[in-house]
Amino acid sequence: MQTLYQWDFRGKPSAVLPAMIAQNLEEFGVGLDGEDEYIADTTNGVVDHLEKIDALIVQYATNWPMNHISLVDRNILRIGIYEICFSNSVPAKVAINEAIELAKNYGGPSSGKFVNGVLGALYKDETHGTETTV
Repeated sequence: MQTLYQWDFRGKPSAVLPAMIAQNLEEFGVGLDGEDEYIADTTNGVVDHLEKIDALIVQYATNWPMNHISLVDRNILRIGIYEICFSNSVPAKVAINEAIELAKNYGGPSSGKFVNGVLGALYKDETHGTETTV
């Protein structure tokens, strides 16, 4: 999340993404031994699918224009949506729970509820066969 936050804050400079990942692993990655590949894959996966992920955020956060969603919440949603829709590395319910916890710890007072609402609605549609515009 830290890397995607920095990347988004700096204007999405994809060329420096590997260096950002490495720096954040060195600075904040205590206890994350062996997770380097997962972190890089998730970060790169979000960036690779960004247009589709952001379209899903717009679709499911109907009352919140993208530029009104905080950087933290936006990037937590991006990770959650990537894990639910584009990755098989984490079960969807686990991805949602992890996203909610991140939002509670790093977002604003209502971030957990907001992330839960968006990802919960997406998950409901995904599991009930409702068309999403991915």
